[in-house]
Amino acid sequence: MKKKRIFVSIGVFSIVLIFVIVWANCRIKDVAESFISDNTQLLPKVKTGLLLGAGKYMENGDINEYFSKRVQAAVTLYESGNIRYILVSGDNSTQNYNEPLDMKNSLLEHGVPEHKIILDYAGFRTFDSVIRAKEIFGQDSFIVISQKFHNERAVYIARNNGIAAFGYNADEVTSYIGFMTNVREIFAKVKVFIDTVFDTKPKFLGIKIIIL
Repeated sequence: MKKKRIFVSIGVFSIVLIFVIVWANCRIKDVAESFISDNTQLLPKVKTGLLLGAGKYMENGDINEYFSKRVQAAVTLYESGNIRYILVSGDNSTQNYNEPLDMKNSLLEHGVPEHKIILDYAGFRTFDSVIRAKEIFGQDSFIVISQKFHNERAVYIARNNGIAAFGYNADEVTSYIGFMTNVREIFAKVKVFIDTVFDTKPKFLGIKIIIL
């Protein structure tokens, strides 16, 4: 009898868990769908693009496609006139790992003027990047630049926090790492609602640096 109860409990828990995962992912996709695009002509002209960070190199030393494709998307969006500034937000948790600076250097190589690039070194995760764009850099509206799956989550977080955000989709990564990232994203979308329930705050806020 005890074993039967255990199996029933596990079964009920599994069903509830699957329901929560599916609901969270569908909810975020549905809310974000009308605000993201891979066509610059379907997006508004705003002051700032929020470029979400990625490490430049893979463990094997190759260039990370997420890095290169996001940078290229930022350049395209800037050259189209949809944005006037690029706020690069990423992880700089150690001296030898600096996503914002690496992305800035790549943007400069692509011809983006230095005074048009602003760095946020405390974008340790997507939630922090989005909220800091508003609270630290004074942006109530911006275009998020990343892959579609990432933009969905970022735009949902932004709109849920009173920010008029849009998303410009960088090219997808189709390799094995792209598959694994998309698997992790399924659970990252669930974490969005956990953050909401517990009223999570960014790891760091600090002094305001308003983009004029």
